[in-house]
Amino acid sequence: MLLVDVDGPLNPYAAKPYRRPEGYETHRLLTPRWEAAQRRRLTEWGLPNKPVKPLRVWLDPSHGPALEALPFDLVWATTWEEEANTFVAPVLGLPELPFIPWPSPRPEPGGGVFWKTPEIVTWANGRAFAWIDDEITDIDRTWVKEHHDGPALLHRVDPRCGLTDDDFATLTAWATDLD
Repeated sequence: MLLVDVDGPLNPYAAKPYRRPEGYETHRLLTPRWEAAQRRRLTEWGLPNKPVKPLRVWLDPSHGPALEALPFDLVWATTWEEEANTFVAPVLGLPELPFIPWPSPRPEPGGGVFWKTPEIVTWANGRAFAWIDDEITDIDRTWVKEHHDGPALLHRVDPRCGLTDDDFATLTAWATDLD
């Protein structure tokens, strides 16, 4: 399985705001989850009637075919959850994918472990997986080695660049080595 985060790997949100990365297209998305979160903030700031500004998302349409060409079953591992199927998948030409539903409130594992890491290991249930995310650290890799019986690749993607050819090559090589 390839567990795919949206913000960072597919949406290089940390790129310079005035310079969209090459190959990416700008999308203004108003997802229900984003709208609800922004509405709460505006209300807290005393601006309950101010319109919610859509989220700027940069997506590269070539990433859909490139992801599908990898030797993995794709799974969303993003806070977008099911909204990734509605808003991101169509832009990339991806089919509806399974997604990992996150608990609310988010757990805090401590020790510098990213909150998604234990949830992903529980969800994987011993199965081999690769995971692409911009928040993965060596602490997460160590935690997975200690708590997951199957092979796992935790691959950090630079949120200033998004997925690159090198990232796709790394994922392909890892999957090929499993065979």
